[in-house]
Amino acid sequence: MSAATLTESLGLDSSLTGELNDWLESACLGGAITAEVAEDLQRAAAAYHLDGVAEGYLLQAYARAPEHPAVHIALYRFYFYKNRLSEALEVAQRCLVKTAMDLNLPQDWQAVTPQHADFSTYAAAPRFYLFTLKGCAYLHMRLGEMDTGAAMVDKLTMLDPADRLGGSVLRGVLERMGQDDDD
Repeated sequence: MSAATLTESLGLDSSLTGELNDWLESACLGGAITAEVAEDLQRAAAAYHLDGVAEGYLLQAYARAPEHPAVHIALYRFYFYKNRLSEALEVAQRCLVKTAMDLNLPQDWQAVTPQHADFSTYAAAPRFYLFTLKGCAYLHMRLGEMDTGAAMVDKLTMLDPADRLGGSVLRGVLERMGQDDDD
């Protein structure tokens, strides 16, 4: 399956094709996807409107390739866009732990520091870790777990002080909470 086809089947912006291709082929994130898993992902995308069918294909892909990031992304996006936020958070937390293991980081995100990895690069694994941390923070906030969400935003800000991943947007949401719209 080409990166363009996978990008389309996952509902991603086509401008990400090159980045996705590099990312999927990155050894630290599991390498190339098998034809069977690619087919499961394509079938899930085609059946998106049929929740049970689409989820069945995604879970089959997960059973076939439980370590592959494309499977996690597809499963995460499915749960997220179906507003099944608790399940999306479970997938994101698994990604956070797996990526921490791939990078030899502490598995507890609270213990990760900028000295553990070069988070300032565009290398796939550190960026994926930061994106996943941001996603977890957002989901905790959406689920009303504001303290955990805020702590994760603090960690994201520490690991990404240049704000390349937009953690400041979540920080702004936290700061505006409880204020009147007229303020």
